[in-house]
Amino acid sequence: MNRRELREHIFRMLFRREFFDAEKEFKEQVERYLEELSPLEEKDRAYMQEKTDAVYRLVPELDEKLNEVARGWKTGRMGKVDLTVLRLALYEMRHEESVPEKVAINEAVEIARKYGGDDSPSFVNGILAKLVTEP
Repeated sequence: MNRRELREHIFRMLFRREFFDAEKEFKEQVERYLEELSPLEEKDRAYMQEKTDAVYRLVPELDEKLNEVARGWKTGRMGKVDLTVLRLALYEMRHEESVPEKVAINEAVEIARKYGGDDSPSFVNGILAKLVTEP
């Protein structure tokens, strides 16, 4: 799988988080999702699992940063698609040196375009652009 496909699958797995309160339930959903992708190369499975877990663990930190720049649109008010896209992109921008910020933003906008509402791409782009200028 290429990086774009992997990222989209990670987005889908993270999106499931919004519908399950317990960590155990979320982890079961991730496992089910990965099983549905079979046959899946072990390196792809491991990459998606590790990245999903890493983003999941950092949600409070990611949301705090998003709330700092999203004036009038705190994470509690954001649509689930937009919020999931923003979390994933912010994680990549802050924690993955191999992903340039411009790539993370572009990929986030593309996912928002595919899964979000009409305003999602511009909303996601605007929030992420503010994060690039933040320290």
